[in-house]
Amino acid sequence: MDSVNVVWEQPTKREQPTERERAGVRRQVMDLFQLARPAHWIKNVLVVPIALVDLEVWSWSALERVAWSIVAFTLAAAVVYLVNDLVDRRLDRLHSGKSRRPIAAGRLSVTALVLYGAVLTGGLGLLFAFAPHGSSWPILGYLGLNLAYTAGLKHVPLIEMGAISGGFVLRVVQGYLATDVAASSWMLIAVFSGSLLLILGKRRYELVEVGVEHRPSLRGYSLEFLNHLLLLASVLCLAATLTYLATEAPIAPYRQEVLLISLPFVLYTLFRYLQVVLVQKEGGDPVRLLLRDRALIVSIGSWVCAIGALVLVTKVNSIHAIRLP
Repeated sequence: MDSVNVVWEQPTKREQPTERERAGVRRQVMDLFQLARPAHWIKNVLVVPIALVDLEVWSWSALERVAWSIVAFTLAAAVVYLVNDLVDRRLDRLHSGKSRRPIAAGRLSVTALVLYGAVLTGGLGLLFAFAPHGSSWPILGYLGLNLAYTAGLKHVPLIEMGAISGGFVLRVVQGYLATDVAASSWMLIAVFSGSLLLILGKRRYELVEVGVEHRPSLRGYSLEFLNHLLLLASVLCLAATLTYLATEAPIAPYRQEVLLISLPFVLYTLFRYLQVVLVQKEGGDPVRLLLRDRALIVSIGSWVCAIGALVLVTKVNSIHAIRLP
């Protein structure tokens, strides 16, 4: 009887394909994360808590509600970015920077986008279900405003900038609702005009450096027109900020001192921004500019520290005056 040699076949190695699959999954996860624009989360972190300035006594419950508002606005903004990138994918391919976005570059499947959208929407709904306070209409208003922006407002000159600035005002209003403080009208005007100033700088950069192909609304602007609007928004922002400090800010015992200290810092901050936009021809990414321009960071930081030191010294002197016989 002939012997039969049985040769066991070794299973084919799939190490390389598996590594490719893992790399692909990691890339998709990173692309989905980038869709949420993590660099822009700073908008919510800085703008929503502005209402704390008008809160005389901070409490853990107020801070908890503000933190909830920041997370909710971040998720709402992620939903908006997803919808906007889907709608604008063809126009984004005409932009040197936006063409590298995951959807414009075609790196994400439809299934991944649907699941991602469902997760974001479900997470936002879950946050609303466990909201620490009753009123959250600014977040719903933000979603509605941005859906209208994506549907057509973004193509209407001037209106499109007002819609974006309105989103920042809604962030501040949500902060006031979270802290249960009456909204300061001059603060809202200052935020609106300040955000409008940043958007104008971005539109100017796009008009000069990129062109109108990727953003049809730019056809309604000219360089001279945008320069005039920049100066107008700067004056409005300066007037609103100083009027807020002179009338509504909770600094009654030392209002005059705060005004005198604030004026040079506010002026320098505005002048520096206009210098960056008009002289250095930058401003295309306002978030990057505010986070990386050393002169702006030093100016704003010094302003906050100077006012904080004034308040601290005033309170210490008041305590000593009370203790003196």
